[in-house]
Amino acid sequence: MAHVLGTARRLGTTVIDGLPLFRNAWGVARGSSAAVAQRQQSAPGPQQPTRPVRAREDAYKACLIDAAGTLLSPSEPAAEVYQRYASKYQPADQVLSQPEILARFRRAYSTPWAQSTIRYVGDGRPFWRFIVQESTLCKDEAMFEEVYQYYARAEAWSLSPGATDALVQMREAGILLAVVSNFDTRLRQILDGLQVEHLFDAVIISAEVGVEKPNRCIFEAALEALGVQAEEAVHVGDDRRNDLWGARDAGVHAWLWAPEGVSNFADLANRVIHGSRLAEWEPDD
Repeated sequence: MAHVLGTARRLGTTVIDGLPLFRNAWGVARGSSAAVAQRQQSAPGPQQPTRPVRAREDAYKACLIDAAGTLLSPSEPAAEVYQRYASKYQPADQVLSQPEILARFRRAYSTPWAQSTIRYVGDGRPFWRFIVQESTLCKDEAMFEEVYQYYARAEAWSLSPGATDALVQMREAGILLAVVSNFDTRLRQILDGLQVEHLFDAVIISAEVGVEKPNRCIFEAALEALGVQAEEAVHVGDDRRNDLWGARDAGVHAWLWAPEGVSNFADLANRVIHGSRLAEWEPDD
């Protein structure tokens, strides 16, 4: 646990070094949080928002957000990408159809990973090599490397609609933000390429802290990095087991990213800033 939380402290300061935009010059300091202190120290001068957001007393102090499937999604279907690259290295009659690739991908992804205690260790290459080769039946290392590098680029991913505006709105309201994701180390490059990394006070990645959701330790690492208590934070993600149950096991409030839960970032920002009892909140005219 000490190792996990120590790693989180380092992550909590690294990801916000030298960020010139969207600093919270008007936010409320949250205890002795290093993330808040650094955010305030680098805030722009006297600039003020057009209309300050009125936060409720019972609003959350921090919002933890899942990456893949919530904050961002692949720009193209995986089967389409895999087939495109496989066709460069396999004879035409050996290239699998996209439905075949998708079925094999799902089967490979659900296969228990025995090479390490977590799937993504460091850059995640061993795990993803297995997935790509099993999905396409192409064992060419150059083909795998092309697929791997494709998914390290920002253009391979799309932000959820309204995500950037909602993140800015929450920061301006003094909410601390963290990504909490089962991902490999490419995630930082992806977030930077999508121009949102600077909006987060911490980026907690399973490959870096050594545990994966639903393990409560990854959520505790995020809380430690932000300097907040579990009951002061809410997590949102698309996986019922990893995100909903995992966060709640750590004592963190949690919402499912789904039509029956939270389904867009504008709604997420309202819920976080104004507290969970939306029926009691009336927006200013």
